[in-house]
Amino acid sequence: MEKMVFSWMCPLSVQVVSLALLLCSPLMCLGIRTFPTGPVTEPDFNSLFGYSEAPDYRNGVHCPKAGPFSDHQPGKSFSACDPSLVHVAMTLDAEYLRGSVAAVHSVLRHASCPEHVFFHFIAAEFDSVNPRVLTRLVRSIFPSLNFKIHIFREDSVVNLISSSIRSALENPLNYARNYLGDILDSCVNRVIYLDSDLVLVDDVMKLWEVKLSEERAIGAPEYCHANFTKYFTDNFWSDPVLSRAFPSRKPCYFNTGVMVMDLQKWREGNYRKKIENWMELQRRNRIYELGSLPPFLLVFGGNVEPIDHRWNQHGLGGDNVAGSCRSLHPGPVSLLHWSGKGKPWVRLDQNEPCPLDHLWKPYDLYMGKSRVQHHQHHVQSRTVSSNLVGYSSYLF
Repeated sequence: MEKMVFSWMCPLSVQVVSLALLLCSPLMCLGIRTFPTGPVTEPDFNSLFGYSEAPDYRNGVHCPKAGPFSDHQPGKSFSACDPSLVHVAMTLDAEYLRGSVAAVHSVLRHASCPEHVFFHFIAAEFDSVNPRVLTRLVRSIFPSLNFKIHIFREDSVVNLISSSIRSALENPLNYARNYLGDILDSCVNRVIYLDSDLVLVDDVMKLWEVKLSEERAIGAPEYCHANFTKYFTDNFWSDPVLSRAFPSRKPCYFNTGVMVMDLQKWREGNYRKKIENWMELQRRNRIYELGSLPPFLLVFGGNVEPIDHRWNQHGLGGDNVAGSCRSLHPGPVSLLHWSGKGKPWVRLDQNEPCPLDHLWKPYDLYMGKSRVQHHQHHVQSRTVSSNLVGYSSYLF
């Protein structure tokens, strides 16, 4: 069940424009000393970034109540430790903000119990948009969303990152998934990690309910037909020790943009340190070319709980160089993933979309520059007019 919510969005600059017009107006010579101002409303703030407010998605009657050990009160936000929640972790930054917003929208739109989804947003400490600003922005777009923004200290990984085939893959935030066991609250023992360049077209609860074998800390769609050897350099395969990194395992490629993670096993297995060890070796002896993926393959290859391929139709952004158009893999689809160089919002804005980019567009809440400018002009005209009328009332 969903309820559509609409609101007017007024830009922060309205007050400045209105003030400038009034200062040039003959009315000001009559000694009006104050200009009525108020706090910036959420729609005001929201329109500065050009996003519209999402529909207000609500639980159906079949959804579970708060857990037996929960202190949750109806109408209030859930605590992150509530045992009835579905936990989703995503990164959040200025560059991929539009993709992240669309991804969240898609999760809520198809969730059977959207009020039971809790988002953990990982924001870089030194991102161009302050985490406090990001918090207000998320709240303005999704007023009833359960979420928390966690700060990722980039200095914890920046000295471990080596150059990659594409500079975007060197962003420290790409490595935040390695640290989820440390970043998230200790009470969160299971989480779904999602990249920012994807949308769900199915109920996230189905992914959440995937069972992980006792010895496995992560689950993901595997692709055993892929040429696994190409993800590592000749330095790796020619080394008699390194080439035996998978002695009793049959490693398969998997994409780290969609994972179900058992954080309790992750912490107990000290997997963060195991990944860091391979990154340190990479700095000394180049053994791979791609950014954050190969260390995951080295640690988990052959020890991943296989999840149905429908949960990661990846590669829709093309390869890491050309970003060319791709078609869907055969079979059903629950998640569309634009991994690769090409991103749907960029191609749509350039009027050069790939056919599948139109499947992303319904989840896009960005209004576009022309729509924002038109809306701001309309609101400014109304606001100036109403302020002039208001000041007339002071005079008579």
